[in-house]
Amino acid sequence: MKVKEDLILKEIAGENVVVPVGSLTVDMRCMIKLNSVGAFLWKKLTSDITREQLLSALTEEYDVSDDDAARDLDAFIEKLQTADLLQ
Repeated sequence: MKVKEDLILKEIAGENVVVPVGSLTVDMRCMIKLNSVGAFLWKKLTSDITREQLLSALTEEYDVSDDDAARDLDAFIEKLQTADLLQ
């Protein structure tokens, strides 16, 4: 899985914000703000990566149990899919 290429992560005034570029500037009607964990995952999703690889990266980077990481990761991926941000 991978985020759409017309979306980039920028730090604006200390906040992690996903910004549409190219053709998506017309389609997006809201701003997406991510916390530090969301930004970490977003950066991983700029390259094609599996759920298992994301989960491994998450548990290596943060002090979190496998179960909590899996639950939070699945919720994050579901939100991205619902917003049609994955290709």
